Amino acid sequence: MKQETKQIKVLGSGCTKCQKTAELIERIAAEQGVEVNITKETDAQVFLQYGVMSTPAVIIDEVLKHSGSIPHTDQVKGWLA
Repeated sequence: MKQETKQIKVLGSGCTKCQKTAELIERIAAEQGVEVNITKETDAQVFLQYGVMSTPAVIIDEVLKHSGSIPHTDQVKGWLA
C-alpha cells in the first residue's frame, strides 16, 4: 500500500536555519523512503495564519509540528514515521 505524499511547509525568512531545516527533512524522508513535497514559505501573513511567532517552523499536512529552531533528527523521523 502506497503512502500519500506528506505536504510539508518550512516557514521562515529564507535564513540558513530555514534552509537547513528543509534539507534535514528532505534527507531523512529520502532515508526512510517517505515521499514528501516540501515548500518554503516566506510570507509573514502565512506565519500568522499558523500562529507561528518564531522561525523556522515546520507544518506537516497543515499541522504545526515545530517552531523556533532547527528540529532534532529524531523529531523529524517521528513526524515521517
